[in-house]
Amino acid sequence: MPRPNPTPAHADHLGHGKIGLTGLIVGAIGVVFGDIGTSPLYTIKEAFLPHYGLTPDHATVLGVLSLIFWALMIVVTLKYVTIIMRADNEGEGGIMALMALVQRTLPKDSRPTYVVGILGIFGASLFFGDGVITPPVSVLGALEGIQVVAPAFHHWIVPIAVAIMLVLFMGQRFGTAKVGRVFGPVTIVWFLSIAAIGILNITHYPSVMQAFNPWWGVLFFMTHGWHGIFILGAVVLAITGGEALYADMGHFGVKPIRRAWTFFVLPSLMLNYLGQGALVLQDPASVANPFYLGVPEWARYPMIGLATAAAVIASQAVITGAFSVARQAMQLGYIPRMAIKHTSRETIGQIYIPGVNWALMVAVIALVLTFRSSTALASAYGVSVSGTMLIDTLLLALVARARWTDSRWWVLPLCVVFAVIDIAFLIANGVKFLDGAWVPIALGVLVFTLLRTWRHGRILLYAEIRKEGLQLDSFLPGLLLAPPTRVPGTAIFLTAQLGMVPHALLHNLKHNKVLHERNVFLTVETLNVPYSPKDRRLKISPIGDNFYQVLVRFGFMEVPDVPLALMRSCDQGGIYFDPMDTTYFASRETIVATKHHGMPVWRDKLFAVMHRNAAPATNFFRIPGNRLVELGAQVEI
Repeated sequence: MPRPNPTPAHADHLGHGKIGLTGLIVGAIGVVFGDIGTSPLYTIKEAFLPHYGLTPDHATVLGVLSLIFWALMIVVTLKYVTIIMRADNEGEGGIMALMALVQRTLPKDSRPTYVVGILGIFGASLFFGDGVITPPVSVLGALEGIQVVAPAFHHWIVPIAVAIMLVLFMGQRFGTAKVGRVFGPVTIVWFLSIAAIGILNITHYPSVMQAFNPWWGVLFFMTHGWHGIFILGAVVLAITGGEALYADMGHFGVKPIRRAWTFFVLPSLMLNYLGQGALVLQDPASVANPFYLGVPEWARYPMIGLATAAAVIASQAVITGAFSVARQAMQLGYIPRMAIKHTSRETIGQIYIPGVNWALMVAVIALVLTFRSSTALASAYGVSVSGTMLIDTLLLALVARARWTDSRWWVLPLCVVFAVIDIAFLIANGVKFLDGAWVPIALGVLVFTLLRTWRHGRILLYAEIRKEGLQLDSFLPGLLLAPPTRVPGTAIFLTAQLGMVPHALLHNLKHNKVLHERNVFLTVETLNVPYSPKDRRLKISPIGDNFYQVLVRFGFMEVPDVPLALMRSCDQGGIYFDPMDTTYFASRETIVATKHHGMPVWRDKLFAVMHRNAAPATNFFRIPGNRLVELGAQVEI
């Protein structure tokens, strides 16, 4: 059994722990910047595809490069690195953590809290849509160098990509701890290589450096008119992965990510983009693949290998992020419980979720076989990223308004600017709907429907249980007037409803006609902070005659190990939880869909299927099977 992390993961990061700032920077470069770091493989090539109608002349190339630079500066550097990283939820980042942070500032069960929840889970749904596209577009973009060095073998690109995806996903169950040690060095070599290639090409056309002047971006829109906004559908490819800087903040801390981005990643990316622009200005025919055509011939084969390794690392980061977001969503009650396997004895965050892994694998391979090139996939890429970034902006504005009283006077106006930019990106990508942008939107809507159905179905389920249930304060006095036989040991009855008689207790009394010597009504609660403080972990309330109400609290980033939590707090409330003398009782409901309740019948049936296939709460809470008794119950919703 993994050793639980007693303190927030970010506690060591803030003091840099044993790793040190340099080690954290190297780790951040390997994990955080994989997605945005592989964008040069396809961004410039996408910008000059025929459907944008651009000619690679001096003003147009400098205009596109200027838009890319200022998108990186405004969206990534200013919005995410400088401002939004201040909105940490006990050190954790990402859209789910931001949603929980906002909800803490709002009245519980209020309409604004509901709306924020909708925004948060829709953003998380779009994240999954983005996560499905990142691996195939990165790997295909890397392998398309084969088409440059050996055109006769271009038909091998898709089979090799599928093989890489199969190996990548099938290897997830072994964990990424060992492989992760090489992520940082390999990614550092990648960024150094693309920077060196960029410098080499810039020397052939130094005037490309004028692209830092924002006037070239303004001139681009003046020249191309209102439809020039559509080029943002290609520019957004340069900032995909920007949200990962915020999402992975809890793993590395703010300072390592900021320094890695400002002093290493951003300069390397811009040098390569400028180098590609210089190559296109020198030889307009190179727009076919400016990344690989800018590499010296002797280095193209090694670069294909390095680019593929970088793409695999970017894909791994997305997969790991999907596991992390899925666990947060489980803890917050937005998706069904799924089996979670721990792949490291040292790091609690190293997890593997088979259900998420295989679903991603099927979707990713389907995309590779359907689109077959990074160019085709680039049309589908960006809309989910733009949607997620817009939701981040809206949530950031709410945080600034409610919590940042000293700085909201300048943050809120910037949020308006960010929102305008995000909407422009969203419109530019939305027009590519029929060209493939429908894919991430459809995936996002599907995931959103599943999340909302599960959340609302659970509310209806608990409402029915409460309606048909009995109140403890009236049930126990009547029971103790004519008490059944008591047997030695402790019985723990799991219940989601505080103050209600668990169905498992009623069934136990009905069928076995006995009570245990000690009876505990246990409720597990997930807090909207990443890690539960020690003083809030356990609450034991005696209710007389060896009956107890126990509330165990976990944060949404924690592994909910109920037996361990009880053992560690056995001196509270005058009760000792001996694991060998404790029996857990749980009820497992069977859902029956009906027409007269809160959701349409098809959603009731969908919820019933999800509920039936969810991992039992007892497994999720790490309750040993040899100490468990499960009793069934049927509930209509």
